Amino acid sequence: MSLLVEVQHRLGGFRLDVRVEIGPGLTALVGPSGAGKTTLLNVLAGIVRPTHGVVRLDAEILADTTAHIWRAPHRRRIGYVFQEPRLFPHLTVWQNLHYARWVQPNVPKTLLPADVIDLLNLSALLARYPSRLSGGEKQRVALGRALLGTPRLLLLDEPLAAVDQTHREEILPYLDRIRAEHAIPAIYVTHTWKEVAGRADHVVELGQGRVAFEGSVADAEARRNA
Repeated sequence: MSLLVEVQHRLGGFRLDVRVEIGPGLTALVGPSGAGKTTLLNVLAGIVRPTHGVVRLDAEILADTTAHIWRAPHRRRIGYVFQEPRLFPHLTVWQNLHYARWVQPNVPKTLLPADVIDLLNLSALLARYPSRLSGGEKQRVALGRALLGTPRLLLLDEPLAAVDQTHREEILPYLDRIRAEHAIPAIYVTHTWKEVAGRADHVVELGQGRVAFEGSVADAEARRNA
C-alpha cells in the first residue's frame, strides 16, 4: 500500500496544509487536540473535500482538485472506525456487520463474515441490538463492520477514547490480531502513546495543521524524551 496526501484545506480559522507519504503497516497519527488529525482522516475517507490538493492510494487518484477528480466515499474502500461506534440502533449486530457488504456488493471479499466474527469474538452478540452491548463490544462490532467492507486502508480515529480502561485492554489484542493475520494498512489516531508505541511502524505528528514530525517509532520516542 502506498498513500500520498498533499492537501490544503481551510475550515473557518483553521488551515490544514499537509504533505505526507504513508506505506504499509500501522501508522500512528498523533498531535494535540485541534492539530488537524480528524480533518485529515475525513479528507482521506472522502467526508471532507480539500480546498486544494491530491490524494492517491496506490495507483488510484481519490481526489485531485486541479483535475476535478473526486472519488465518492463508498467507492474508496477505506474502512473508518470513529471514536463513537456509530452502529445502527435498529439493526442487530449481524445486520450491522453485513451493512458494509451491502454497500460494496461488487468488491471481491477477502474476509468472510465467519472470519471476522471469529477474529473479534462476536458470535455470542449477533442477535443483540447495540443498546444491549458494552462500550467495548460496540467498538468490536464497528471494527468488524469496517473489515467486512474489504478495506484497502483502515482509519482508526481514537477508537478506544469512548471506552474505559478495562475495555481498552480487551480491544487492543484484537487490533494486534488484525495486524498479524491480515496485514491491513491502518492509520491510528491517539492521544495515548502506549496504545501505539509497541505496535506502530511509522509515526506522523501534526501540529497546527502541519506535519511537525514524520519517522520511526524509535525516533518519535527519542523526540518525546528529549
